[in-house]
Amino acid sequence: MSTTRRSARRSLLGLALVAVLFTTACIGGGTFRTYYETPVAADVSRGWTVSDVRVSVPDGLIVSEEKSILPKADIVWREDPPGDRRAQVAAIIRTAAEQAVSGLDGAQEVQLNITMTRFHALTMQAETRLDNVGVHNITFVAWITDAETGIILAGPEPIDAELPAMSGEAMRAARARGETQKSQITAHVTRTLAGWLGIGPDPRGSFVRSGD
Repeated sequence: MSTTRRSARRSLLGLALVAVLFTTACIGGGTFRTYYETPVAADVSRGWTVSDVRVSVPDGLIVSEEKSILPKADIVWREDPPGDRRAQVAAIIRTAAEQAVSGLDGAQEVQLNITMTRFHALTMQAETRLDNVGVHNITFVAWITDAETGIILAGPEPIDAELPAMSGEAMRAARARGETQKSQITAHVTRTLAGWLGIGPDPRGSFVRSGD
């Protein structure tokens, strides 16, 4: 191999390494998880019917509309049109929760309460410019109350429902088959809540990935 070709190859490798390091620095990285500490016993939750799901997205959570790879905020959601991001997040979580509890038909009517602490999905910039990088960081507190008395029956339980986000070619392929960020997040939150309520498989686990 000629000296010129070796120099060109080293330059390309150097540029690739810089790009990787830049992406890692921008996105960060670490261990993420789907986790709750205390699941509801199945023989308890089977006695419930969820008559109402209430989702709160506190005003104190910071919303970002910054068009960047990784905005620093509590709420980052871009797949819906511009609008009330708190209301959009609440609607996604409510849909997931209603799906999770749809199989409960016990005698006691209860209410599922959820307060969001973080909903940080990928921006479109991150989804399209990166590849095999990113995390949908979804966390909240959930508890069950008696629908009539308001007495707490389970929780409050901090729940992490983080999942690897698809980006680049993987997400383009997913969108081609009809998947969206919303459908992926909804499905994961549904599985997580069903697991916590003892009416589905235990989804708890962790993963290492570049993301935030």
